[in-house]
Amino acid sequence: MRKKIVHLVDDEIVIHDIFKRIFQEPEYELRISENKAQAKSNHSSDVDVVIMDQMIPGSSGLEIFKELKKDDPQVRVIFLTAFGTIEAAIEAIRQGALDYLQKPFNNVELRHRVERVVKERRLNQENTQLKRALDDRFGFENIIGRSPLLKKVLGIVESVADSNSTVLITGESGTGKELIAKAIHSHSNRRAMPFSPFNSSNIPANLFESLLFGYKKGAYTGAVADKKGIFEEADGGTIFFDEIANLSDETQSKILRVLQEKEIQPLGGSQIKKVDVRVLAATNIDLMARVKGGEFREDLYYRLNIINIHLPPLRERKEDIPLLAEAFLKRFARENGKAIKGMGAKFLRQLMDYNWPGNIRELQNAMLRAVLLSNSETLEPESLAPEILGLRAPRPDDGGFNERVDAYKRQLIVETLERTNWVQKKAAEELQLKPSTLYELIKRLRIGK
Repeated sequence: MRKKIVHLVDDEIVIHDIFKRIFQEPEYELRISENKAQAKSNHSSDVDVVIMDQMIPGSSGLEIFKELKKDDPQVRVIFLTAFGTIEAAIEAIRQGALDYLQKPFNNVELRHRVERVVKERRLNQENTQLKRALDDRFGFENIIGRSPLLKKVLGIVESVADSNSTVLITGESGTGKELIAKAIHSHSNRRAMPFSPFNSSNIPANLFESLLFGYKKGAYTGAVADKKGIFEEADGGTIFFDEIANLSDETQSKILRVLQEKEIQPLGGSQIKKVDVRVLAATNIDLMARVKGGEFREDLYYRLNIINIHLPPLRERKEDIPLLAEAFLKRFARENGKAIKGMGAKFLRQLMDYNWPGNIRELQNAMLRAVLLSNSETLEPESLAPEILGLRAPRPDDGGFNERVDAYKRQLIVETLERTNWVQKKAAEELQLKPSTLYELIKRLRIGK
């Protein structure tokens, strides 16, 4: 993790020593300057906060602040003021400084203000990066991400989009298989023609053929007029078969014939109709295992699997989680009239730590829940479901109220201690507890490393 960079501009050796004690931990980098030249030399855009004395030999804090601001418009400065210089500090705030502290200052208060500035700056940087990345969609509408695995998938999509080849899209449920199918169609020379999705798992077996191939009037009871099937309606375009593994053997055989002969025969009809349809298919099941088990036709499998695109699960491309979450946040906040501006650091950490067995679909649902439950401008972990927080819902046999509460506390404390390498001080900060309170809870709940 990048160090928190604190830049002190002050000529007093005593102040230097105090700052070295306050910011002695390895997570900090302290830069010290005694005059204007050193301040300009030691400053860079990666400095998180500048602590500036009002009275600097040969210059003033306000003058140095203005110089730094020319080169770094985002510079964040807290002024140190002695008695009688508060008016100058207020003027500095009018010029864009963040805050001021009066000497002699409280060390704890100084540390608190620095931490707050660093946190706000990092969050702003993160949000800026996310917003910039959201514009980088690789030319594919609604497909968000920048991970190498996703870029590889989209590279294949670009390569095969303009061909007429069948494509088999594989991957776990919720990974976005239909979005990839739509991307292939929208970047193909068939983009002006229909894109017809067909979910093979939601259709009763006796309706498959009539829906796919159409029927003639009188073909069966209730067929009171001719009806075109999906193949005929999608002529010139693309059909996307989702959950292709659920097709019956008889329907598989007929689809294979369409792929080979490019013709259909409506139910109850004698006329053969030519169709020009590109077929894309998807499954979350190992089709080759189905082939070996005699549950899926081998010839249809190879006909569909000319090009295979495998979508990785979300847990294998976690760098895409912040981008997806930000996109869902914007969408759901807009749709539900919520004035939510971003995600807190702890909220984002919970998203990154979770494994997302339901993939993008589960993340989408989690973000909708978080937006609906949040009453602040920033999403925080309490708006997430217990399973995402790593908290198991209590069962009836877990004991009474106090026992269940203690179980929650124990699990939350253990997980926080593990994240902070069992440094109780850091764990207490993350849990927003006094270190002494956390110590007593650890003893009472018998938590040991």
